[in-house]
Amino acid sequence: MSSRTYAEAGVDTAAGDRAVELMKSAVRATHGPEVLGGVGGFAGLFDASALLGYRRPLLASSTDGVGTKVAIAQAIDKHDTIGHDLVGMVVDDIVVVGAKPLFMTDYIACGKVFPERIADIVRGIAEACELTGTALVGGETAEHPGLLGVDDYDVAGAATGIVEADRILGSERVQDGDVVLALASSGLHSNGYSLVRHILAKAGIGYGDRAADLGATWGEALLTPTRLYTTPLLGLTDRFEGAVHSLSHVTGGGIAANLARVLPQGSWAEVDRSTWSPAPVFRVLSDLAGTTLESSEGTWNLGIGFLAVVDASSATAIADALTAGGIDTWQVGTVRLDSVAARPAGEFEQGAKGVDGGAVRLVGAYADGAN
Repeated sequence: MSSRTYAEAGVDTAAGDRAVELMKSAVRATHGPEVLGGVGGFAGLFDASALLGYRRPLLASSTDGVGTKVAIAQAIDKHDTIGHDLVGMVVDDIVVVGAKPLFMTDYIACGKVFPERIADIVRGIAEACELTGTALVGGETAEHPGLLGVDDYDVAGAATGIVEADRILGSERVQDGDVVLALASSGLHSNGYSLVRHILAKAGIGYGDRAADLGATWGEALLTPTRLYTTPLLGLTDRFEGAVHSLSHVTGGGIAANLARVLPQGSWAEVDRSTWSPAPVFRVLSDLAGTTLESSEGTWNLGIGFLAVVDASSATAIADALTAGGIDTWQVGTVRLDSVAARPAGEFEQGAKGVDGGAVRLVGAYADGAN
C-alpha cells in the first residue's frame, strides 16, 4: 500500500515522525553512557557490562498501564502528567523487590497521531524516568483508526531492573514484631478511576466543574500525578541495609490485599486507620457516592501509596528519613507470626493475586472525622 492510500486509510506516518522529533530531547535526557544508539532504532541498546560487578545479579521486570485515568486527560486535553503515572505504575513495582531500574520502553496506541499530544505524553514519561534513574530506551506509537476514536489513546510500558540476589526484599525476610510503615500517596495515583468516573457521572459533574473542596477543577484534581517512590526507597535500602524487609506498592486491590502479598504465610497484621486522615479527594468522592471510606478500601489507596515492613529497632529512623525527604511516613501496624501470637478473631484479607501470603485487616476509624 502506498503512503498516499495509507493516509487515506487514516494513518499519518508524517505525524508520527513529527512526534518523534518533538520528544527526542526529553528522551535523550534519560540516557547515560550505558545507552547506545540514541532515539529511533528498531531496538534500544543498553550496555550491561556494569552488571559484571554483581556476584549474582537478578533481573526484575514489570509491565503496566495507567488505566482509565487517561479518559480524564483526554476529556480536559491535558496530557503532560500521564507519563508520570505510567512510570509510577511500572518502575515502582520493580523497587518492591529492592531492584534498581535500568531501562524502560513505552507503547502508545491512539486513534490519530497528534504530534504535540504524543510528545507531551512521552515528555512526561521521560521526566519521570529521569527522576527514578531509568533510561527510556525505546517506544512505539501506533495509530489505529477505526479501532480507537480520533481523540482516544492508551499507554503502557515495561521496565527492567537489577538486584543482587542476597539483597532481594520479600516476605522471607519478615520477622515477628516488624513494624509496618505507611508512605503517603499524592492522591488517587492510577487506580480506581472507573469508580471515580462512575461517581461523577451519576452526580452530573463535569471535569471542568470546580471542586471547591479540592481547590481546582475536577479534571485538574483527578490528574494529580502518581508519586514516585523509587529513588527514596533505594536510598533507604542502602542507608539502612538489612533493616527493610519487604515493600508493598499499594495499587489495585487496596491497602490490606497488597500488604498481605508481601507477608509470609502464618503472619498477620492489623493496620490502624486512626493513624492517618485520608486526603479530601477520597472524602469528597465518598460523600458524592453516599458511601463510606471503608467501602472503597479495596479500590483506592486512601492516602497510602507504599508500605514498608521494617525492623522495629530502625522504624523510627526510617520514618524520619523518609519524612525529611518529602514523603510523610508513619507507623500503621506490627507484624505478628501465629507461632508467637494467636491471630484475633475476625475477617482478614488472606494473600492476593495468587500469592498465599499473610493476613491483613484494617481496624479502627479514620482520623479527623472519617466516615
